[in-house]
Amino acid sequence: MLKKLSKKVTAAVTAAALGTSLIFSAPAPAEASVLTDMILTGASAAMTYSQLNKELKAFDETEEGRDALYRQFQEQTGVNYDPTLNARMDRIMTNLTRAVGEIDDSIYDKPYKYYVSSAEDLNAFCSLGHVMVVNTGAFNALSTDDEIAAIVGHEMGHGQKDHVIKGNKKQLNKLVAAQLGATAVGGGALVSAIAAVTAQGSIAHGNRKYETEADNLGWEYMLNTDYNIGATAAVMQKLYELSGGQSGGMFASHPDTDKRRDNYAKKLYEYSGKHASANDGTVIINNQIFTTVAATNSMSSAERSYFVLGNLAKAYHNGKNSATATVYNGTVYLDDQPIMTPAAGDEDAYTLAERLNSIK
Repeated sequence: MLKKLSKKVTAAVTAAALGTSLIFSAPAPAEASVLTDMILTGASAAMTYSQLNKELKAFDETEEGRDALYRQFQEQTGVNYDPTLNARMDRIMTNLTRAVGEIDDSIYDKPYKYYVSSAEDLNAFCSLGHVMVVNTGAFNALSTDDEIAAIVGHEMGHGQKDHVIKGNKKQLNKLVAAQLGATAVGGGALVSAIAAVTAQGSIAHGNRKYETEADNLGWEYMLNTDYNIGATAAVMQKLYELSGGQSGGMFASHPDTDKRRDNYAKKLYEYSGKHASANDGTVIINNQIFTTVAATNSMSSAERSYFVLGNLAKAYHNGKNSATATVYNGTVYLDDQPIMTPAAGDEDAYTLAERLNSIK
């Protein structure tokens, strides 16, 4: 079936298949109106819907379809071939694939096809067929692989739960149902409606239930890696700051970013056995202030504090808190778990280690 699709149809269905962007809307199609090529004048709405579903399924499940999507996305977004960025992307995808596989081994039945796009906005998205795209802008804005892994883990949550295909079918079903009984759909309201939705570049995008499920799955995946689990809250703090603390605008289709951050912060607190938390840059252990973290050129105090919290949460969860805090090469440790490496503006490592020993 896919061999019979024209290049225009491929572009249109590809655009409709975006749908799970972590941050912003995925790229809009260049020619939304070409969906008219798919719909024959005089065809029934039911037949149109059936054909669309078949095509969506083919793009999602067959290697031919997945390859077509992959190539189409690369053409649409551009590809960044920088060897350093691609090596980072390879490591992140390898690590997260292994982490997801410990929970859901179906990932090996449909491995992700991925690349770094040339786009400069901070974004990442997962499409039909497990095509994963991370923008160059995400690597530029996020200074650690931990935060990139956190957003990719979220996108893998969408992929593993088939949020894209489910969202597409649900929306298309509504559009077709609205036009049932039409004697001719070609060039009519059905085409216009589908084109309008396609032009948004996203059909599943914006389902808050899906977004919350993907956030929670991303957390579970991160637990199975060596990445700092505090990056889950840290990256949401970054997005919150980039939005100027506003819940609307480019974040309106997702749950409020500060609430997503707080969801992760609560998970970190619970993972620590309810010993450690962070609030506006201040790290708290057993209801006592451990330290207020300084900002750096790349991170605010609040964002950076979640990395300290992530280290503490792992230390407590793994029983490392029974060890005496020490300093090695300028980093505070509990046993072999690094806790914090002071930066300019922070208290020195020996002061921090002494305080940690007194309150842990």
